[in-house]
Amino acid sequence: MRPTEQLHIQLLEALSQLTKLRPEWRLGQTVANLATTAGRMDAGGVWDLEDEEALLAARTLIAQYSQIESNVAAPDAVPYGNRQTDPAPHTAFAGGDGR
Repeated sequence: MRPTEQLHIQLLEALSQLTKLRPEWRLGQTVANLATTAGRMDAGGVWDLEDEEALLAARTLIAQYSQIESNVAAPDAVPYGNRQTDPAPHTAFAGGDGR
């Protein structure tokens, strides 16, 4: 298997895992969140996003949301008042209805 194919498989697996963690995100929103997390803030950020950057961003978001999920599953593990529900920098893409 070529390195590009392996990278694509890893990225698709990461997208699948991220979709399980954030099922309310639309696919386009997820891709935009990857670009934002990778630091691609300009209008062409999604277009210019490299596969390696997208994979790193996906892994970053997976780690963040896995931590949130573990805190939700064990709410006593985080003191009341110190709990963060959405620390990711991509919230600008979230619509008013949570999407």
